[in-house]
Formats: sequence, structure tokens, C-alpha cells
Amino acid sequence: MRGCRRIALLCALLPWLLHAAAPRRPAQPLPSRDPRDPARGSDFDRVYSGVVSLTTENIYSFNYTSQPGQVNAVRVYVNSSSENLDYPVLVVVRQQKGVLSWQVPLLFQGLYQRSYNYQEVSRTLCPSEATNETGPLEQLVIVDVASMAPLGAQYKLLVTKITHFQLQTNVAFHFTASPSQPQYFLYKFPDDVDSVIIKVRSEMAYPCSVVSVQNITCPVHDLDHNVEFNGVYQSMTKKAAITLQKKDFPSEQFFVVFVIKPEDYACGGSFFIQEKENQTWNLHRTKNLKVTIVPSTKGSIDVNPILISLFIFFFFYFGFLLIVLVHCIREREQEREGQKERESQADSPLSTEPNTGLHLSILRSRPELKPRVRFKRKSIDGSFGSSDGSGNMVVSHPIAAGTPEGSNYGAIEGSSSSPDRQMSSPNSGQTFQSDTDSSVEESDFDTLPDIESDKNIIRTKVFLFLSDLSRKDRRIISKKYKIYFWNIVTIAVFYALPVIQLVITYQIVANTTGNQDICYYNFLCAHPLGVLSAFNNIFSNLGYVLLGFLFLLIVLHRDILHRRALEAKDRFAMEYGIPKHFGVFYAMGIALIMEGVLSACYHVCPNYSNFQFDTSFMYMIAGLCMLKLYQTRHPDINASAYAAYASFATVIMLTVLGVVFGKNDVWFWVIFSAIHVLASLALSTQIYYMGRFKIDVSDSDLGIFRRALMVFYTDFVQQCGRPLYMDRMVLLILGNLFNGSFALYGLICRPRDFASYMLGIFICNLLLYLAFYIIMKLRSSEKLLPTPLLCIVATVVMWATSLYFFFQKPSSWEDTPAESRERNRECILLDFFDDHDIWHFLSATALFFSFLVLLTLDDDLDVVHRDQIPVF
Repeated sequence: MRGCRRIALLCALLPWLLHAAAPRRPAQPLPSRDPRDPARGSDFDRVYSGVVSLTTENIYSFNYTSQPGQVNAVRVYVNSSSENLDYPVLVVVRQQKGVLSWQVPLLFQGLYQRSYNYQEVSRTLCPSEATNETGPLEQLVIVDVASMAPLGAQYKLLVTKITHFQLQTNVAFHFTASPSQPQYFLYKFPDDVDSVIIKVRSEMAYPCSVVSVQNITCPVHDLDHNVEFNGVYQSMTKKAAITLQKKDFPSEQFFVVFVIKPEDYACGGSFFIQEKENQTWNLHRTKNLKVTIVPSTKGSIDVNPILISLFIFFFFYFGFLLIVLVHCIREREQEREGQKERESQADSPLSTEPNTGLHLSILRSRPELKPRVRFKRKSIDGSFGSSDGSGNMVVSHPIAAGTPEGSNYGAIEGSSSSPDRQMSSPNSGQTFQSDTDSSVEESDFDTLPDIESDKNIIRTKVFLFLSDLSRKDRRIISKKYKIYFWNIVTIAVFYALPVIQLVITYQIVANTTGNQDICYYNFLCAHPLGVLSAFNNIFSNLGYVLLGFLFLLIVLHRDILHRRALEAKDRFAMEYGIPKHFGVFYAMGIALIMEGVLSACYHVCPNYSNFQFDTSFMYMIAGLCMLKLYQTRHPDINASAYAAYASFATVIMLTVLGVVFGKNDVWFWVIFSAIHVLASLALSTQIYYMGRFKIDVSDSDLGIFRRALMVFYTDFVQQCGRPLYMDRMVLLILGNLFNGSFALYGLICRPRDFASYMLGIFICNLLLYLAFYIIMKLRSSEKLLPTPLLCIVATVVMWATSLYFFFQKPSSWEDTPAESRERNRECILLDFFDDHDIWHFLSATALFFSFLVLLTLDDDLDVVHRDQIPVF
């Protein structure tokens, strides 16, 4: 009975005991785990091998202690022999502040849906830094390896501590990376450094890589598909450089990330078609890199190079003010002397010419200028000569000495009248005859005024003088040339405003996205200021602006002096020397200023899309210089401003087409070479016939060719092989040979830099014409005064030096951004300016002196009558 009671009590208490014990029931065990891979206490630097499957996963735990001021980073290596992309090995790493996961084989997508898989993957885990407030921190890293493979997948695991994770200033660090094994390191700004340059080097150009700078955030984007999501980045072959400022990083530290791309097309390399869709590429895509972080400048920018540059350019202004001051003092002294002479001659019975004080003062101040006034007479035998005042007959021009008999077709001797007979009307600006010389007979002149005024006859004379081509009203011609100035001002405003807006947008996009492949800087010498990434390249264009404005002041000073002389009705200003028209000079000064402005705009973000900003006004400067040189002795027949600027627009359009289509398309070079040669021949024809060669479009095609054949027969064959206008023919033959050679070179070699090729055509034609002009000037017994001679020497020296720096090319938008960075160079001047900045300084100075050459080249003719100034 006693036993039955015990059994009944036990049965009554059994439900309560089961209910009380239910919460403490142990959990169901996890699937079986390899006893050799414990869940806790795994060791660093030990290789763990295993097999994971649908029912098996392995978990590893790693512990370490992080001390204050010490950054410890952990790197995880996983290798799998399985190539089955349907059942990869999945790796999940859990840390205190984040989770990082990837698969093995690691898959990368390439161009045209190509894929590449890598069976060995290693990643650096985002570190957590202990602070003095927190004290030592216990860090826990859990690595979970799993797979959905039904038959299992083998793997190997290695977890190590990185011993050199923090980069030091001015200390080079070498390492290796691949697409599946990216690397990144930590850098902290020292207290005395405000800006640094990250310089990366590699002996091999390929494989293509990406260098990224990211803020201290987790996770770090260190794979090809996400490296562009954060921070600043740029592609790289052999060189990369990124300039950073401390103020852009609140924590005063950052990560430098290195990623190897699975393909090379982003860096300019080619890729080939693979036999298999997926291959293991890690053995072929390993790249050795060296990174060095060096200080750039203290503070935002170094002001010393800026101040030195400004001082040098303002020295030109000081020289100009000094010359003006000396000229004013000398002019006052000459006015006093002239006043004394007029007072002394007031009672003289000899007639004196009015308004000669100015030219007398010029002769006193410049004794090398001697007036060459000659009176043309008709000798007994009918030939024309000139008298030097002593009764001796001399040839009026050295070229005329070799003129064959009968070669003066179309010549009107009376048009080259003596200065005593040819006066300038102040009202109409036209010339009229005055019979003040009793020795001149009426039979010496053609009495038909229609023949005298017919420009077709005048301009086809064998030997022309400046008086023949300066017959139009001076005021009308001056207004015509002022259109050059107003047109270029209008073009500059409408051209510059959208350019400035566009480059600001480029800079904002580059700063916002962090993509430094948008702009082609010299990253090894790029000093940022504010939102500008390369302030030194922009500032170096200030020379164009300052010297262009100075040239405008010099032209304005000459213009004012000339206007004063005209208002005083000075005879030397109206009838002697080269006619003074300053409109083209003003246009040249504006073009030089706009070259600096637009070059600065281009260098805000230089790239393939805005290269024409920098080159357009270069073409216009070269063209204006040639037009001004031609206008000097052809003031009545120079091209109009509208035709000139339309021609410049055509050249710019051809340049754009050449950059776009001229690299590989043969048809473009054939068409361009044909246009080049035909345009050169057409322009030569107009120059040879002084603009009087016309083809009547109403004639039939056969009539046009018949006229051209008759002109050729008359001017060449009938003259026994001697051209009617020998000097012009020599120049035009040289010019056409030169341009034909250029066209042939372009057709055969097809240069990649079409913009520079076109600019070379302009510059070389300008130099050829200038050399011809100077040679003909010296051949005509004219002089080169010290001022233009000094400017010529300075121009030659400056251009030779500047071209050396121009061809260094520290960057090039014709290449890919990574290939362009291979050209990058260190700063070579004041640790602030690179080769291209020096090109800016020297070319601005060279252009300034070139303009002064054109402005002063014919100053020796200021006391020579226009009847005695030959045209060539």
C-alpha cells in the first residue's frame, strides 16, 4: 500500500515537474561540424582547410586587442579549387561595425558581357581604432564559410594581421594587387602638413588599375564594380597622383585603395576574344605597385610664385610707362625748340611750310631717318628716273634697275608723282595735282582722269608703290579696319560666356563625382585652390591677359599721337610713311587677352570636349598677324573683317572635324588635303593679281578655262618664262610648295594631334611671310631700326625657348586618362609651375614681342614719301 501511494504521488507531480523543466530544455544541436575546426579560439596565420556543403558550414572566430593610437587591420584569404559558378563557396565576415561577404570563385563582368572568375580571393577588413577614451578594445572577427553545393566544395582559409597598414610620409611602400586581391591602406595627416600628393608608380603599364581615396567609413569599396561609389579615384597604367588637402577630411585621415581591373580597355589597352567564356585570370593580372605620400604645400596655396610672376609682368608695364615719360619730356623739349625756330624765322622772307614742327623734331630725335624725297622726271630718251637734287639721274627703285625693256605693261608713271605735286585734301582724302614745279611739263602726265582712277590698271602695274594702294579715303579705310576690333569683341563675348558656364559645370561634376578621369591635369604638379583642381595651370595664363592689355595701351598711345598729327594737318602724317590704321592692332590685342581667358577656361578641366576653347584664338592671332602684315603695304585691298572671321570659323570647323575623324579615316585626309591645296592656289591667285583676277560665272565652262589659259600664256609664256610680277611669284611659289608639303605630310602620316597640325600650318605660313617681308625690306634699301631689331631678336629667343616646353606635353587629351598620366611631370619652377605653365609665360611674351615687331617694323619709313615706298 505504501508503494502504491508513492506511485500515485509521483504521477500527480509528474505534469508539474515536466512543466517546470520545460524552459530549461536544451536547444537542438547544429548540423555536424568538423571537430578539427573549433567555433572559438581560431589562430591567426594558420591555414584552415575544409569542405562545406548544403548541410555543413564552418565558423571561425578570431580575437585580438586594439590599443589606443594603434590601428590593426586583418586580411582574410580564401581559396577554392571548385570552378562551379552555380555552387560557389560563400564567405561572410562579421565584425563589430559591419558585415563583409563575397563568393569564391569571384566573378567579374567585363565589356560586352564577358565574365572572368578568380578562385583565390583576399580582402582587408575595415579596422576599428581604439581611442584614449575607450581604452584597449577587444576585437572579435567571425568568419562563416558555407556553400549550397550538394556534394560539397573544398576551400582553404587564412587570416592574418597586416603589419604595415598605415602609410608614412615620404616613405615608399611596395605591394602587389590583383582583381580578386585588392589592397588599401591608412594615412593620417601629420600636424605640420596641410596638403599631400599620393604618388603611385608601377614598372608595368598593364593590367589597368584604379587608385581611390576614401573617407574612413565601412565598408570600404575595394572591388571593380563599386570602387567608383565613394571618394576620389583615377585610372592608372604606370603613374598616378592625387592631391589632397587636410581640410577635406574631418578625421584628418583617409584610406588609399588600389583595385586592379579585369580588362584594360579603360586604360587604352586592347582585349582579345577568349576561347572559353570563363577563365581564371589571377595569375596574369597581378601588378606590382609603389606608393609614396609626400607633402605638397603648407596652407591652401603658396603665394610666393604668384607674386614673383606678377612682378615680372608688371615690369613690362613699368618699362612702358618709363618710355612714355621719356617721350613726353623729349616732345616738350622739341616743341620748345620748334617754337624758337618759328620765332626766329617769323621775319624771314622765305616761305615756310606749316605744320612741320613735328617731323623736324622726329628728324632731330632720330638722325638715322633721312627723308628720301625724289622728283620723278622724264629724260630726253623717254625713260623715267629721279633726281637727287644735284642734277644726277638715279633709278627710282633698286628693283627697277633690272626691269627688262617692255616689261612695264599697265604702268602709269604719272601716278608716282613727287611730293611737291601730290597733296592730300583734308576734306575728301583724295589726292590732287598741283603744278608748283615749273620744270614739270604737261606732256609728262596722262590727261585722262579715268585711266588714273581705274584701279584695274593701277594694280596691274609691274612695280607698285604705296601711293598706288593708298588712294582711298583714310577715314573710310580706318572705319573698315575698326570693324575687326568690334567684331572680335562681339565674338569674344558670345564665345566666352558659354565656355565659362561649361567649364564651371565640368569642375562641379569632377568635384561631386570624384572622377578625376574627366579632366586631363598634370597631377604631379596640380595645386588646388578652392573649387579649382589645378590653379597653377589657370594662373599661368595671366601673362596673355596682362601683356595683351599692355599692347592695347601701346597701340592707343600711338593712335593718339597719330590723331594729334592729323588734327594738326601734319604733312608727314598724311603723306609719308605707312598709312596708320590701328583697327587690326586693337583686334590683335583683344585676341591675345581672349587667348589667356579661354586658355584658363580650358585648363579648368582640360579634356577632349573643350580643346577648341584653347586653340580657336590661336588660329585667329596667326591669321590677324598675316592680315596686318599684308595690310601694311596693301591698305586699299586687304580682306574685310567679315570675310576674315568667316575664314577663321571655317578653319575652326575643319579642326573639329579633323580631331573627330582625322585619326583613322583616310577619306577625311584626302578631302582636307585637296581643300588645303586648292585654297592655297586660290589665295595665291588673288594675291598675285592684287584681287583683280575675276572669272565670270556667266561664261560657259569652256570659256572659263580659255580665259585661264590666256592669262597663263600672257603672264608666263609671252614673257619668256619670266613672271610679270617676279617678287610676288617667288613668295607664292615658296608658299605653295610649303603648303603642298604640309598637305602631303598630313595625307601620308595622318598625325594624331590635328589641332596642333593645323596651328603649325598657320604659324609656319606667318613665319614664311614675315621672313619674305623682312628680306624684301632690306633688299629695297630700307632699314631695321634698333627697336624692331631688338623685338625680332627677343621674339626668336622666346619662341625657340617656349616651343621646347610646349613639346614636353605633361598631359594629352588625345590619350586615355591613364595614358595621359604617364606624361605627368614634377613641378620645375618655384615648386609651383610645370612645363606647360612655362610655355604659357614664354609664349605670351613671345606673342607680345611679335606684335611689337609688326607695330614698329616700318618706323624707318615715317619720313619717306609714299611714292618712294615699294609694294611687295
